Amino acid sequence: MDETEFWELVDTTREAAEGDPEEQADLLVERLVQLDPDAVLDFARHFEARYNRAYRWDLWGAAWVLLDGASDDAFDFFRCWLIGQGREVFEGAVHDPDSLADLLEDFDEEIDGDGEELGYAADEAYEQLTGVVAPDLGIPPATAEPQGTALDLENESVVAERYPKLWERFKG
Repeated sequence: MDETEFWELVDTTREAAEGDPEEQADLLVERLVQLDPDAVLDFARHFEARYNRAYRWDLWGAAWVLLDGASDDAFDFFRCWLIGQGREVFEGAVHDPDSLADLLEDFDEEIDGDGEELGYAADEAYEQLTGVVAPDLGIPPATAEPQGTALDLENESVVAERYPKLWERFKG
């Protein structure tokens, strides 16, 4: 599975789920079990590589604004959700997290921002196909600390200055 196929699966399942991340995860599992186990592992590698790439302080700050605070776990689930939003939103957010103010049509704290189940979809599909737990993906693990410069997320003025568009749209 190449990168284009990965993003096509993400996009088609998101659209079919009408943006509901839990429904998207269920649809993703349904689609992945139709593939061979190697293709499922390829999907998992693409997902994990992007998940690790999004482990950045500046994205954590964006999640902090959108979610009205974000613990370690909440940021983990936010990164899964961000991948589930598709290539354009993901790449835009990694390049400029404040651009999420423009990239997101709407954001409902009740369902958006938490893609925990998306992070398990490939593992679940692999287990259904093979009866065993997915092997190590053989990709480098995420860094111990987020990449970039740490932000004082508790300081509203620092966060508002760093994310002016997100702050205006979601806090203003």
